[in-house]
Amino acid sequence: MSNKSKVLEMRQKRADIWNRARAFLNERSDENGMMSAEDTQEYERMEKEVVDMAAVIDRLERADQMDREMDSLVTPPLTGRPQRQDPDARGGTRSESYRQNFWDHMHGRSGYDVRNALQVGELSEGGYTVPDEFEHTLVEALEDENVMRGVVHVITTASGDRKIPMVVSRGAASWIEEEQQIPESDDAFGQISLSAHKVGCMIKISSELLHDSAFDMAAYIAREFGRRVGAAEEDAILNGDGNHKPTGLLHDTLGAQLGVTSAAPAAFTADEIIDLQHSIKAGYRRKAVFIMNDAAIQKLRKLKDGTGNYLWQPNVLYGQPDMLLNTRVLTSNYMPLPTAGNKAILYGDMSQYWVADREGRSLQRLNELYADKDQIGFKITQRMDGRLILPEAVKVLQMKAA
Repeated sequence: MSNKSKVLEMRQKRADIWNRARAFLNERSDENGMMSAEDTQEYERMEKEVVDMAAVIDRLERADQMDREMDSLVTPPLTGRPQRQDPDARGGTRSESYRQNFWDHMHGRSGYDVRNALQVGELSEGGYTVPDEFEHTLVEALEDENVMRGVVHVITTASGDRKIPMVVSRGAASWIEEEQQIPESDDAFGQISLSAHKVGCMIKISSELLHDSAFDMAAYIAREFGRRVGAAEEDAILNGDGNHKPTGLLHDTLGAQLGVTSAAPAAFTADEIIDLQHSIKAGYRRKAVFIMNDAAIQKLRKLKDGTGNYLWQPNVLYGQPDMLLNTRVLTSNYMPLPTAGNKAILYGDMSQYWVADREGRSLQRLNELYADKDQIGFKITQRMDGRLILPEAVKVLQMKAA
């Protein structure tokens, strides 16, 4: 059975389990929505099964996507006479010779010729700029591990700060009498500056594994870089204070604006979710998503609208996410818990949050630091910054203070 067939089957099974769970909740709840301890335990078991199956479905869909990429043509068909192309014609870190010498150095096969070839990518702070193809691999790894990179706007800068012009206030038209002067009303412009904060990690590999011909060092480093740095980035994009890191969406003054405050310190209602959706302008709602912690989703799954229908619906279509009020729902463990005073739910057009990536990620081999344990260290860093450009495009639901 193909991955696609498995996913379709599991989505249908997941929807069936959720429908049974909803029916069980309706049947066993009293007029105040309370259930016995035994019934509560059974409902939570079914709910956990729905959550666990969602994780399996996501994994299978990623594997299916990778299979399609591997099976697709990597070069266009020949339509004319083949021409020989010099792989070094691209130059710099894009050249084949740089790539070969770079990995020779990382594997410890360095010599004068290797070091001489790497001068083009040598960085003042140590290490070398990773080859162009590997740079793209690292970016893809970050996108896989960081849920926020899939919805924010990402730009690439060559060096230094990136200044972004923005409209602070807009001009307006006026009604005027005949032969009267038209009043001036200009747009006012401001600027937001995105810097280049450093984020990185240290990866240790044993000497035996490093010299094993079957070990794919590039793939391992890309995977670990994506996992570690992706988690740090996602946390900063949401919670960063702007001090040597991005300014997060939940920042008190520069982040998302307050949309709704819940009436209870540890619960929210269906009406409050609807009010949050309508707290931003209609134009922003076209690309909007919900972002929340898994604990908030657990509370959300029990909410109904005025006609008794559940707000949350698991999607049974292949490759599609769960929906809330016809809007995508993203889960991040770095969102605050739905407890007193916390900003529990983000909603809006996340593409109004800009991430600026500095070109040229750095990888440095450290031979001596872990020599006593017969390990080689690899220090990998990148520079980036982020900030919400239009605060009115994203709103939060904040829990009532205790």
